[in-house]
Amino acid sequence: RLLTGFNRRHHITPLLASLHWFPVRFRIEFKILLITFKALLGLAPSYITEMLTPYESVRSFSSSGGTLVAVPKSRLKSKGDRAFAIRALLLWNDLPEEIMLADSVSSFKSLLKTHFYRLAFM
Repeated sequence: RLLTGFNRRHHITPLLASLHWFPVRFRIEFKILLITFKALLGLAPSYITEMLTPYESVRSFSSSGGTLVAVPKSRLKSKGDRAFAIRALLLWNDLPEEIMLADSVSSFKSLLKTHFYRLAFM
């Protein structure tokens, strides 16, 4: 608001949309998913990669081309689900398949930003 001269009584959402800035929640989720994507490609440190276990279903589905990951159970619902090892996997499994199947980090970032922009502002 300081930079744009927006009145403090106006809603901030249209300003964020015009600047292509995400609300804080989406920025946090973007960073978590980017680290997860890099870990699945083997571009992240080993301690992060070790947290990811690919999900292997007993049945074979033709529609499941994306890489799902197994989400471990957390003991504490309030704090356990906020841990990176849990939250990253839950966010990853909720992504649309075309984003999961991105072939590079730059295409993943672009697809993810488009997806989050639609969620946040449309």
